[in-house]
Amino acid sequence: MKRVRCPKCDQYITFDEKKYAEGQSLVFQCPECGKQFGVRIGTTKLKNRQKDENPDEFANENGFGSIVVIENVFHYKQVIPLKLGDNTIGRYQKGNPINTPIETVDPSVDNTHCIINVSYDKHHKLKYVLRDGPSNTGTFVDNEILGDRERRVIENGSLFTIGATSIILRAAGEEQEEG
Repeated sequence: MKRVRCPKCDQYITFDEKKYAEGQSLVFQCPECGKQFGVRIGTTKLKNRQKDENPDEFANENGFGSIVVIENVFHYKQVIPLKLGDNTIGRYQKGNPINTPIETVDPSVDNTHCIINVSYDKHHKLKYVLRDGPSNTGTFVDNEILGDRERRVIENGSLFTIGATSIILRAAGEEQEEG
């Protein structure tokens, strides 16, 4: 099953892509707002163009690591690539300027919840530093809340929690064990 997002209201529409041939165009009508829009089944050429123009935007493929978002009952598991510099994590909302959005209905995740800074240390190894946004419900690492202005170095496999949502860091170059 595939999901497409309405360009007007951001509502998801789910469909079975196996019923259609590659290259076929489909037209959807959003049940929420009534907007009609089209999509084409198949691979996109846009991603390859974006990779060439802006390689840091495809951080996981270039070796900056990723986060694995695992929510209890709220949503699907998500794997989100990280980039060098600040990765501002928060709730996806149309118009929210964060660069690492999580699609969630968890009401305890803020629009701007926490930040992971990816940088190189003096040995030219990647370093991941987590800090709170500041957020209303806090950011927890190993069941300890991060204090105001506190920064915590996290490593591959580190588990941190924002609201009721658990996130695991997958450092670059580490084995990707996902169950």
